[in-house]
This record gives sequence, C-alpha cells and structure tokens, in this order.
Amino acid sequence: MISINNVHKSYVTGHNSLHVLKGIDLDIEQGEFVSIMGSSGSGKSTLLNILGILDNYDEGSYYLNGSLVKDMSEKKAAQLRNELVGFVFQSFNLISFKNAMENVALPLYYQGVPRKKRNKIAMEYLEKVGLLEWATHLPSEMSGGQKQRVAIARSLISQPKIILADEPTGALDTSTSYEVMEILKEINKDGITIILVTHEHDIAAMTQKIVHLKDGGIDQIIMNGDLKQFKSQYAKQLETA
Repeated sequence: MISINNVHKSYVTGHNSLHVLKGIDLDIEQGEFVSIMGSSGSGKSTLLNILGILDNYDEGSYYLNGSLVKDMSEKKAAQLRNELVGFVFQSFNLISFKNAMENVALPLYYQGVPRKKRNKIAMEYLEKVGLLEWATHLPSEMSGGQKQRVAIARSLISQPKIILADEPTGALDTSTSYEVMEILKEINKDGITIILVTHEHDIAAMTQKIVHLKDGGIDQIIMNGDLKQFKSQYAKQLETA
C-alpha cells in the first residue's frame, strides 16, 4: 500500500535550510494500524503530510497503492487524495455553522453527489460512530469526543483505503481518547489502513506497529510481537513517575 525509500525533505527559510527528514525507509501494508511517534521536531507531521500528498519530498521515492507520488500537479494530487485518503485532525476541522450530518456529507458535496443521497449516506456513517441522534446538532453543541467521531465519519464517507490521523486524541481526555481508539480499531478491522501520529505511549500501544522517529530518521520500529514489552515498559514508567 505504502512504500517509502530514502525520502529526504528540507525547508528553506531565508538563507537557512532545515533538513527535516533524512533518508526515511518505510513500508506499510494494506490493513495495518500504525502509529508514528517522536519528540517535537523529529519529522512526524512532515512525514504524515508527505503520506497524505499535502507536501512534496526532495529525494527518494514514495509509492502509494502502486503509483509514484512525486511532483504531482495539484489536480492529480487532489484526485489521488480523494480516491485513497481520509484525514482526521486533532482540532477536528469541522465547519461551525453546519450540523453533524452536513459536516460528514461535505466530501460527497465536492464529488457532486446530490444532497438527498449524500445526506442519507452521512446518516449511515453517523450511525456507525454512534452519533445518529446528534445529526442535527452543531459542533458547538457537542463534546470533544463527539466532534472527533463526526470527523472520523467524515473521513470514512469517501470510502478511503487509508486514514491519516494527526494527534486524533490530543485534545481529548483519557476515557474519550480510548473510545476514539476503539472506533479506529473497528474501522481497521474492515481492512482500512490507519496511520496516526501521537506523542502518547498508551495510544501508540493500541496500534499494531510503532514507528519511532528521532532527528529526522527512523530510530526503531516496534512490531506486534514487541508491543507487550513496550506496554510493560510504559506501565513501569507510570509507576515511577
């Protein structure tokens, strides 16, 4: 599904150049649930933006579902994003004057789906995330967890193969964070690849694979068999904190 080979990314500001990604090699299979961790400035968000075709890279190669993603026109990039990728953000990114149903239906509006049909489909996705009764409520009338579930439903309505989530639990309390993660796990069971950026060890431990970045490179990859040890180490950290 995703194959990244020796990817580099730098940003130039004035006379200075900041080398953010330094030769990233990463393969993610269809249906995997992956978390990306690392300290601030390690390159997590930059990598996620490249995966979502929101940013270009300088060197290397990135294949998404067999297609080389490199210096695409905005039209081609948007087409590929619409076909393959759904996004979930920490800040929810809901439109304040539209209710839950209208927010979820928005991607279908841009695809030219008639209102009656897109609203019907939006209601089905709201039901999937347990918010059918909140369909006519505005974001201001919902809790953080409810808003994030609306955002998840919106990301799913185009039937993407991949969900990219940038700190999806960062603005939520622990209990609500776990509820959101359970929803993402259920989505993953349908074969949708999920890649999330997080700084929370307990959230990362709920995924199948952890990619840990450090100074623009991959420091380590923790696979399924090592997650128990990762969880145990995290529990010990909590006990001594």
